[in-house]
Amino acid sequence: MGEAAIRTIVEAIHSSPTQAVVYLSGGASLALGWLMSVPGASNTLLEAVVPYSRVSMVQLLGRVPSQHCSQGMAKEMALLAYNRALKLSKPGYPVLGIGFTGSLATSRPKRGDHRFFLSMRASNRIWESSVTLTKNLRSREEEDKVSSCALIQAMAKACQVSGTLDSGLTESEVPYESETHFTEEQELEQLINGHLTCKIYPFSGEAHGSDEYRKIILPGSFNPLHEGHLELLEVALRVCGGGYPCFEISAINADKPPLSVAQIKDRVKQFEAVGKTIIVSNQPYFYKKAELFPGSSFVIGADTAARLVDLKYYEGSYKRMLEILGDCKRTGCTFLVGGRNVDGVFKVLEDLDIPEEIIDICLKLSLSNPSLISQKNKIEINQELSYAGKPDLGVITAVYREWERCISLEEVKRLYVADFGSGRVDIMNPDQWYEHLHRRGMRSKEHCRVAWEEFKECANVCEL
Repeated sequence: MGEAAIRTIVEAIHSSPTQAVVYLSGGASLALGWLMSVPGASNTLLEAVVPYSRVSMVQLLGRVPSQHCSQGMAKEMALLAYNRALKLSKPGYPVLGIGFTGSLATSRPKRGDHRFFLSMRASNRIWESSVTLTKNLRSREEEDKVSSCALIQAMAKACQVSGTLDSGLTESEVPYESETHFTEEQELEQLINGHLTCKIYPFSGEAHGSDEYRKIILPGSFNPLHEGHLELLEVALRVCGGGYPCFEISAINADKPPLSVAQIKDRVKQFEAVGKTIIVSNQPYFYKKAELFPGSSFVIGADTAARLVDLKYYEGSYKRMLEILGDCKRTGCTFLVGGRNVDGVFKVLEDLDIPEEIIDICLKLSLSNPSLISQKNKIEINQELSYAGKPDLGVITAVYREWERCISLEEVKRLYVADFGSGRVDIMNPDQWYEHLHRRGMRSKEHCRVAWEEFKECANVCEL
């Protein structure tokens, strides 16, 4: 257990991409000193908590434990640490949750064994270890050093770092070790059941710009994912000046049944195909998403922004709504609000009744490309047209181009139509035009004919 050997293996841990949260109680305190005394500790250690008193442990667990020193306790602490690491880690990096609990030598003789339990949780596995020490063989400091070496050695293994530490255990002090692997399906079941807060699929590369810790998150159902979603996140990334772009799906819905594991996997495949990071969470409410990803920017539509301040999600309490969204504000979260249909009317941020206390966390997302707004509507219309045996929007676009030939280009450029509370729509732009028609209730039935009649009607009333 030489200092040089400890330093070498800790340096290797810090050189790995893994980031960790450590919860320990009753021993292994030297391990924290070793981790933090070697340069590069911030690459690895996200947080270290020592819930030593009974009250502190109760606050960590959210309950009164039946036994403080056990393998089950170490496992529970590791899971809490893992979920905490997901919240604090740099986007796209592997994380590790470490739980340790021990009953080592004290100032007075103990009736029970001197022992410690260690658990480490990664995304797809959990390592567990327990050691019973020979009583009266070592001092408290020596037992702490033994348990600290065991923690560092296990951490090195989890970080896929080579190297071995001599822990100082005797031949009779044989560690009991186990490793349990989880399939993707099991991980997702744990998420749906509430044991995991999220699962990250880091299909994309590194962050953009200088703020690599800031997540730029576009939530949605993505059924299906389309080009408009991809372009929208790109726009948000430029507005924020950089960050780590990712999409987010909630397996739990506030108003619908939860997604099945098969449904989640099918939707995740879409993001793997285009090389974009997707986060699957179990948080249906945006204020909960903000708690899960503090300091992030969320890309939402005006319809979602309206629900964000809807009192029905806050037990009907205006005060509670301000308190919860105020907490989001204090964690550094912002909401980028794009224009969307709300009850048949196209609305932007300025059209919404956002309380003054939280208006500064809502930023208007201006879209220079109208297709970002209308992609979903066009997909829905195409599905309806297909069911009705009608031409899809590609055919209608061709018809639209014929309309352009009916009048001169200069006249077409000047054709506008008043829209419901959102200014004017350029009917030369098919995306704006179809969005306008969709808002006016047009669906699949006689779609081409209605589009033609709409065009003629608007041509008669437009300003030339």
